[in-house]
Amino acid sequence: MTVTADRLPRLAEEAGRELEDAPALDILRWAADAFGPRFCVTSSMEDAVVAHLASRVLPGVDVVFLDTGYHFPETIGTRDAVAAVMDVNVITLTPRQSVAEQDARYGPRLHDRDPDLCCALRKVRPLEEGLAGYDAWATGLRRDESPTRAGTPVVGWDAKRRKVKVSPIARWTQDDVDTYIAEHGVLSNPLLTDGYASVGCAPCTRRVLAGEDARAGRWAGSGKTECGLHG
Repeated sequence: MTVTADRLPRLAEEAGRELEDAPALDILRWAADAFGPRFCVTSSMEDAVVAHLASRVLPGVDVVFLDTGYHFPETIGTRDAVAAVMDVNVITLTPRQSVAEQDARYGPRLHDRDPDLCCALRKVRPLEEGLAGYDAWATGLRRDESPTRAGTPVVGWDAKRRKVKVSPIARWTQDDVDTYIAEHGVLSNPLLTDGYASVGCAPCTRRVLAGEDARAGRWAGSGKTECGLHG
């Protein structure tokens, strides 16, 4: 079906209510039917669960990946493996400036001195530009990851980007993710078996300690909890 831009906010609100208890595949099937090629999946390549789910209802779906220039080699390797073996179209977005160009403009290690600005330049702006051709995008956000994500709707309205935001595994637990990966042989980042519970840029990510939530290893000690992509 064709959805006009002025209808998108209401459509997102209605779908969020109606699909709250729906299986992840049904949520993605709704998005594929509603938006077709104007729907994409975003992936940090922590794992390829949402990309795999989406490929089952929309083969060849666009999977958007942000190459910040600071990723672990394992993350780039996961991206390349996903592109090679899954029925998806991986699209890599890059910032306007290389790391060297950013260092020349702002000084080295901006991520230590002003992580919000670094994320804005290397994540938020490239994603906003990369999503310009889509009406809806899917994420792998889960409510159990951290307190800041506890209220994540399965379908919501991204007012900042004026797009429908789909989080099909919002209600899943880590056990659900692990079970799906095992049952379907889904690719995941090798760092997840090396003490990392959430994988971001290498300078801003550490292994988590016993009892910490999955996001504790991101920007540890800074008070920062999100990169700005999700609020």
